[in-house]
Amino acid sequence: MEKLIAPSILASDFTRLGNEIEMLNQSDADYIHCDVMDGVFVPNISFGIPVIDQINKIANKPLDVHLMIVDPDRYIKAFKKAGADILTVHYEACTHLHRTVQSIKDEGMRASVCLNPHTPIHLLEDIIQELDMVLLMSVNPGFGGQKFIEHTYHKVSQLRQLIEKRNTNTLIEVDGGVNYETGKKLFEAGANVLVAGSFVFGSENPTETIRNLKNL
Repeated sequence: MEKLIAPSILASDFTRLGNEIEMLNQSDADYIHCDVMDGVFVPNISFGIPVIDQINKIANKPLDVHLMIVDPDRYIKAFKKAGADILTVHYEACTHLHRTVQSIKDEGMRASVCLNPHTPIHLLEDIIQELDMVLLMSVNPGFGGQKFIEHTYHKVSQLRQLIEKRNTNTLIEVDGGVNYETGKKLFEAGANVLVAGSFVFGSENPTETIRNLKNL
């Protein structure tokens, strides 16, 4: 199974954002993970469409955009225009999830749905075949540097079983508390993509850290 790494630029040094993106361009990173927070759906505010538009001008890796916002349907076209390649919406934020997923695909982006730590896997049974990726939060969304929630391993295994049962190519992405120890166990449980923020950008050699994560 392919192992993909998506460093989260939320943990990068925004005074050197251009340099940080160039570093990711030259690294073994597969995606650039962009966390968009509105201060309503989650108790934090990060950045939005103008910043992603600027990142897209420099990045040569796909932009993996995670919307932690209310009413994401309003902004699907705008994020496509800004350069998003993968657009993740939260199950908990979408009243008509199937319509939202189809709207993302209609714009030519890959569609991903995120589950908060308390949200069970079985709620995706009726839509899993429509999804390019599922993002499982292994911390409560909103802030970096939180402690990894151990139950996530079980959720990854459950999701892997569902994907295999439905014979889909849906990727499993995990975000929160990723390091060498948790990352290895997540890959073993069936994850495909690891989001790593502070573990990458807080390390002495981010490029080497990304390479080591891929080789777990």
